[in-house]
Amino acid sequence: MAGRGGHPLNAENVAMTASPRSPVDRQAISRDLETSRRLLHELLVAGTGDLRRRSDGTRWTNEQLLFHMVFGFMVVRVLLRLVRLLGRLPATVGGSFAAVLDSARRPFDVVNYWGSRGAALVFDHARMGWICDRTITALQRHLAGESEDSLHRGMAFPTSWDPYFAPHMTLADVYRYPTRHFEHHRRQLTLRPGTGST
Repeated sequence: MAGRGGHPLNAENVAMTASPRSPVDRQAISRDLETSRRLLHELLVAGTGDLRRRSDGTRWTNEQLLFHMVFGFMVVRVLLRLVRLLGRLPATVGGSFAAVLDSARRPFDVVNYWGSRGAALVFDHARMGWICDRTITALQRHLAGESEDSLHRGMAFPTSWDPYFAPHMTLADVYRYPTRHFEHHRRQLTLRPGTGST
């Protein structure tokens, strides 16, 4: 997610949502999740010096940014629960909830930045891999079990929190979100050429 250490908000990065009438390509979403998992493991073999280097465009080191990238997958599990709940309620409820979150962007930015810095001290490069594996496996399992109707259910999102949040996102959009977030931040890493480039 964006924040003080993340990426600037701009129109080019706004999430592209699928048409509510088109069937959701679960295999494509699952493949993208698997690609992110593989790339993360390739990135985690970077040397200590590379991991401690400042990333490009954020205030995080490469290791802290890598945790933030992993956290993007972890937070999706919470977002899925919110969409399942608020997506069943009147749109005004979800809209009010998103507005409240938008109004709290500044404290969120602070927590987002310092949270990744602190968490990377515990869940460092030696531990991030298995956390990501477990999280992505769970997301793929839940995705496979979703009904088509549930994947098209959605709610309003706080667009100021992340450039990949659209004003309205379906459950399918939320499943797509973490790989876009991951790829955006992967370009900000300053690791040695060749690390995670495949």
